[in-house]
Amino acid sequence: MSHLTKGILLDIEGTTSSIDFVYDVMFPYARKNFAAYLKTNFSNESVQAALPALAADLKFDSVDAMFAQCDSNESDTREDFVHRALIGLMDDDVKSTGLKKLQGLVWESGFRSGEMVAHLYADVAPAIEAWKAAGIDVRIYSSGSIYAQKLFFGHSVAGDLLAHFSGHYDTTIGHKREPESYRKIAADWIEASEILFISDVAEELDAAKAAGMQTMLSLRPGNKAVANQDDYVAIDSFAQVSPMLAAAK
Repeated sequence: MSHLTKGILLDIEGTTSSIDFVYDVMFPYARKNFAAYLKTNFSNESVQAALPALAADLKFDSVDAMFAQCDSNESDTREDFVHRALIGLMDDDVKSTGLKKLQGLVWESGFRSGEMVAHLYADVAPAIEAWKAAGIDVRIYSSGSIYAQKLFFGHSVAGDLLAHFSGHYDTTIGHKREPESYRKIAADWIEASEILFISDVAEELDAAKAAGMQTMLSLRPGNKAVANQDDYVAIDSFAQVSPMLAAAK
């Protein structure tokens, strides 16, 4: 591991936060509230701005093409069409940019009302604070939208942590299992070799390593087992990161 670690890039699910919270709380909240949210807010600029990405995810050339069939059926509204599409994408566990944007908008109401408070492992907030105090630039890269990331860390069990992050990346920069995504992040930030990426997904770590980043495998309760775990530097607490960095100098 390089001693030139100037930045730490963090995944969310299975790394800073429990996968169970995302799948058992956040996803069901979105599923339950999509219909009512779309009915009330469909004409809002934020919703309309997410529709081109949703159309692309559904393999339509444009929003107009996406709604062409819907508009020809008088019994179907655009809100109903979008609602069904979102539920279908969730059912298929598709990493859809449009879905993530609209989930973020629905989650906003849950976080702001206090119905949801983001789970963090107990070691996360102290470690991030210590890294920042040591001059390390900390950023997030998640399949969840940047908007949703900011809601999440702004309404966590440890309080509002947004001031500790210098940047956020989502799938608009590229998918997490593609090396080019990490090259783009480095180009926006610092040299790839100076970035440590921590994730629970081996394929993401492989992509980051191919782009020249340092990597660590996050082992948290409930995470999927990694068959070749010994091929990675593994941690089960962020408290282990700083000593490893110091030892590598």
